[in-house]
Amino acid sequence: MSNRLTVIIPCKNEAQNVCACIDSVCDVADELIIADSGSTDATVAIAHESGGCRVIERKWNTACDFKNWAVKQATNDWILIVDGDERVTPKLAKEIRRVMVDPQRSGYQIYRANHFMGHRARFGQWGADKALRLFDRTCASFVGDTDHAAVRVHRGRVGSLRNRLTHFTFWTYDQYLQKMHHYARLQAERWYAAGKRPSRIRMFLIAPTRFLQTYVLRLGFLDGAVGFQICMMIAFYSFQKQARLWEQWHGKQQPLADTIVPTCAATAVGIPPPGQRKIA
Repeated sequence: MSNRLTVIIPCKNEAQNVCACIDSVCDVADELIIADSGSTDATVAIAHESGGCRVIERKWNTACDFKNWAVKQATNDWILIVDGDERVTPKLAKEIRRVMVDPQRSGYQIYRANHFMGHRARFGQWGADKALRLFDRTCASFVGDTDHAAVRVHRGRVGSLRNRLTHFTFWTYDQYLQKMHHYARLQAERWYAAGKRPSRIRMFLIAPTRFLQTYVLRLGFLDGAVGFQICMMIAFYSFQKQARLWEQWHGKQQPLADTIVPTCAATAVGIPPPGQRKIA
């Protein structure tokens, strides 16, 4: 008899993705949970209308905290985590069903087929991307204090699945840069809180080093223009984390005088010059 599987889709503002994501997991899920962390679009309404899934909602503090909470809401011990911008292919669903008949490991890594603006990245860092997404919750849990918390197996061994999870990472640079800025700021704040000091040498070398690692050593150049852009963004993200750490330690406050509206500008909007203002 096969082990029953709960699929959890953590999401926020995934109205454009959640329906397709739900459809992709229907063949493998014995229970489907949509874990929403405060969507302001139609995500929750779409999830309710899709039928066959349970919607739970809670404020997002950290990825680790939110996902461990969501895992506890499942009725089955075996869990599959699928983000809203990911899809379970028919081949992957078939492999998961086969594994669930008699799991030989406590958790399974799943490689991801990452897409950059709709183009598949087959090489470089993105080509080898994998994450532990299928696991027995009695033997594993999410750990880490960043927005990229990962599952750690505390008891037993970890295996890997052969088929990939399709991941539509970004469709526009606006999406990419917004998330990059957010993640870099959070990481720098955590480093600062832990007392980590910025290094000028590291800040100077990190970007070219990361670019060479991903573009040359990990063959990112084989993905053509897509690979070049991905490797450049990875390099810039690494630099940005170091630069934001420097900002935490050495960034100066804007002088108070620079925040006062100049006389000419104040007059233009009807604010009396300093000598004519009444002080209560």
